[in-house]
Amino acid sequence: CSVSRMLTNLRIRNLAIVDDVAVEFGGGLNVITGETGAGKSILANALGLVLGGRADRSMIRAGEKQCSVEAVFALDDSEEINALLKDAGVDECESGELLIRRIIAVSGSGRNFINDCPTTVQTLKKVGNLLVDRHGPYDHQSLLSRDFQLDILDAYGLLQKLRGEYARHYAAWLELRQRRAELDGDDRNVAQQIDLLSFQVKELEEADLENMDEEVLLAEHSRVANAGRILELTEGLVNALAEDDNSAFNAVAFAQRMLPELEDILDEAGVWREELESVAIQLQELATTIAGTAQRIEADPERLMFLEDRLALLQKLKRKYGCSVKEMHAFLADAQTRLNELANRDENLRKLDAEIEATRRKLEKVGQELRKARQKKGAALGLAITKHLRDLGFAHGEFTVELVAEDAPRPSGLDNIDFGFAPNPGEPLRPLRAIASSGEISRVMLAIKAELANHDRIPVLVFDEIDSNVGGEMGNAIGEKMLAVSGKHQVICITHLPQVAVFGRQHFVVAKEVCGKRTRTSITTIEGEARVEEIARMLGGKDLTSVTLRHAREMLSAHCCTG
Repeated sequence: CSVSRMLTNLRIRNLAIVDDVAVEFGGGLNVITGETGAGKSILANALGLVLGGRADRSMIRAGEKQCSVEAVFALDDSEEINALLKDAGVDECESGELLIRRIIAVSGSGRNFINDCPTTVQTLKKVGNLLVDRHGPYDHQSLLSRDFQLDILDAYGLLQKLRGEYARHYAAWLELRQRRAELDGDDRNVAQQIDLLSFQVKELEEADLENMDEEVLLAEHSRVANAGRILELTEGLVNALAEDDNSAFNAVAFAQRMLPELEDILDEAGVWREELESVAIQLQELATTIAGTAQRIEADPERLMFLEDRLALLQKLKRKYGCSVKEMHAFLADAQTRLNELANRDENLRKLDAEIEATRRKLEKVGQELRKARQKKGAALGLAITKHLRDLGFAHGEFTVELVAEDAPRPSGLDNIDFGFAPNPGEPLRPLRAIASSGEISRVMLAIKAELANHDRIPVLVFDEIDSNVGGEMGNAIGEKMLAVSGKHQVICITHLPQVAVFGRQHFVVAKEVCGKRTRTSITTIEGEARVEEIARMLGGKDLTSVTLRHAREMLSAHCCTG
């Protein structure tokens, strides 16, 4: 196997019926088997959780305070991941190792870590989209969605860049049409809007928002409202510092008079004299500063009334236009723009019509390019999927990709899509959504995944019982297809079919047991005779016989080494 980017370790603690399980995956095809209800799908769900899937406290094992999932990836080329991590403020991978951990707690919010750095669920999802493609037992229903079918075609054709360009033009076109609809109301409605906007603009402009700083107004209001008490306190403070007979300055002056005699008999007294001189100067300066500040404070009733009116107006405007002056400025700018648009409605409508038409032409041009590319890639995808389906038992099956032109632009393009399928000879092609057999749809999905695996760079593919509702006779074909895919990707396959399990390069068995009146799940790597017995169990149930054991050995011998 040439896979060099893969999931190496997955550790799960206290998730559902799992108490503590650690799995070391290898390259190529990893198969996971076990009896129904043993907890096989918990592994796939745990991987989904650590890569940003939906979390629920009900997942936590009964009686525990938290559950956690930890995944380790080995990446030979981590440049793309490192760029994403750098943008998210997370440490880059060291030696190509990526460590992801997610913790869900009974109380409080969950915690997410990448390379031991806290991060967000959104970042986990972005990393997961680059590393793992998961397919569960019910996901094949998504294949019936036309939107999903378009996503598949665009992924196969590497058309995401062209589709993104189309999406930008589509969003701009919608925005322009919305602006025109708002502007093109009936005359009475427009007149009402102009009256309202004119009032709002006038009210905000007259409010003089530039001089409406709430902190400044509150500070001045406090000074003016308490002017009398401020003057009383500052006068007392100046007296205490420098004016009264018992002031601090006079006390320092008295101390200074003792120092000349002391200097004659004690050397250190010279230093004290300098320090006392500094204290005396500071006391005088402080008293002067306080007195100057007090002189600027006036008990002005008119100013107080003005400030109270301004603060009342500010509260009124905050209720109507925003919680801050900054938000009021933004509201005013928007209102002025809107008023200008309405006042010059006819001219603006003409300009909007021209912009809408120009944007529509760009949209049409890119949409036609996207359609041509889809038609070309759709034909190739149809042939490729047909080939895979014939490997999967549809010897004369046929798969097609048909584009259907739409009357109006859609978010995804100028056309819709239909996957056509004829599973049996002599049957006409029908839309895939008209096929009732979930077994057939599962094989179609596997064929699509197998083909996309040749074109995408996602290193890890997870199949959770994709072979559900498929007969045992198809197991060999499914196993061979997964083995082929695992030549370029690491594949983790949860299966109930022994015909698929024998193709695994690594084989894990999930078992459920009761320990101390608690149910717990374990997972074990098996090889040799243990693997023979597991394949035999899958063939014939718990009661192993020489026939089923011999059959199991023959199957493993034909497809895989048993030791």
